[in-house]
Amino acid sequence: MVPSSTSQQIPVVVLAGFLGSGKTTLLNHLLHRSGGSRIGAIVNDFGAIEIDAMAVAGALGDSTVSLGNGCLCCAVDASELDLYLERLAAPSAGIDVIVIEASGLAEPQELVRMVLASEHPGIVYGGLVEVVDAAEFDDTRAKHPEIDRHLALADLVVVNKLDRAADPERLLTLVRELAGRASVVPATYGRIDPEFLFDCRPSEERVGQLSFDDLHEHDDHDGHLHTGYDSVSFVAERPLDPRSLMSFLDSRPEGLYRIKGYVDFGPHDALNRYSVHAVGRFLRFYPEPWAANGERLTQLVLIGSGIDATALAKELQACESDAPHADEPGMWGVLRYVQGAADEPA
Repeated sequence: MVPSSTSQQIPVVVLAGFLGSGKTTLLNHLLHRSGGSRIGAIVNDFGAIEIDAMAVAGALGDSTVSLGNGCLCCAVDASELDLYLERLAAPSAGIDVIVIEASGLAEPQELVRMVLASEHPGIVYGGLVEVVDAAEFDDTRAKHPEIDRHLALADLVVVNKLDRAADPERLLTLVRELAGRASVVPATYGRIDPEFLFDCRPSEERVGQLSFDDLHEHDDHDGHLHTGYDSVSFVAERPLDPRSLMSFLDSRPEGLYRIKGYVDFGPHDALNRYSVHAVGRFLRFYPEPWAANGERLTQLVLIGSGIDATALAKELQACESDAPHADEPGMWGVLRYVQGAADEPA
């Protein structure tokens, strides 16, 4: 079975989008709505004057790495990127999540490749977020047809400046078609819920592992910027069958933006519970040891827009299993999404 990790890796989120789409505005919004989480940023301006870096540095201070006068995907290689990641991922920095804000001319696929090629043990790829300028989308697409490919690569697409679009519904429908299975989030002024991208740190320091109340603490939607989001809270005393859960995750609806929590796979791994993190179609599991003498539960929070909460809860309930024994291939689908464990025996 997969050995558990003693420390959680820091997710690295790639934030991409063409010039003027609103990436820096979105990043600054995340900084001011992080719920106590400390964000490190690698900001990549194209030009000698690092305007974006200056805009972000006021909020981040020494947690910013600025790369000016060139595209990140062309200016540095994976080993050089590791140097910047090492600085931000150092324990002394206290960083909870790293965001790479690419220049408007960067190639998202190359940035993702560089993060995945990183040899730094303290970080993990956290997904690709593509920002779209709704007001200029048709013109941008005509000038840069590669945007179709960028959208198809994304895990989450933020359709920004939607209030300025002539026909918002047509635009959202088109972007969803181009984005495939990626989640599409409408926004104005880059205002999206940070919970779509990373776990916000609880406002109070707690010793030990997070409780389910901690997970749900930040899902008080009355205080969110968007009131159209729904959440599903799921708790199960019986373990989940890994095959059934993977079938559920593989078929999750496009409006389901975020999944987080802990899964008990029972006899399939009696030593560990599995922390799960999903943003759009990006999915990762993290095995970690059960707390001594702690209650063994599956505890999940699902966040989305236009989702059928009752149906999703029933689908999760159908994943529960009382089987006392595990078949060896049962966890193979889960292990595909555990970093470094793809070739480990189950």
